[in-house]
Amino acid sequence: MLMPDHATIARLVPHQGAMCLLDRALGWDATSIQCETDRHRDVANPLRRDGLLPAICGLEFALQAMALHGALTAGAAQPVGFVSSLREVALEVTRLDHLPGPLHIEATALVAESGGFIYRFAISHDGAALLHGRAAIILSAAA
Repeated sequence: MLMPDHATIARLVPHQGAMCLLDRALGWDATSIQCETDRHRDVANPLRRDGLLPAICGLEFALQAMALHGALTAGAAQPVGFVSSLREVALEVTRLDHLPGPLHIEATALVAESGGFIYRFAISHDGAALLHGRAAIILSAAA
């Protein structure tokens, strides 16, 4: 299994340019994906405000991991997905930009149906939890 790098990920997720926030996929299977990124430290990260990257922005990293998982496992063109709800989101830190080294992003599909998914996600750094929760994704009817 060839692990997607940033350029490959950018071709597979809806976000392009600086908004493609994942650097690499570490592995995936039918229900889960693990990714890494160093883009939380990028001073040009488009989610930064006043030079800081609030922890809540980690949701976008997790959502992109879910989109990448869908693209890698679909075997066909994946319809556009929309976040319909976020549940049990817990922020264990206030910001992400000061953390050295990569962030680890995990997403696991708890429910996978033709109309959407429910994922559990977690972002960590050196084994310490940064944020976690669940997201429901609705797929558009038009592919």
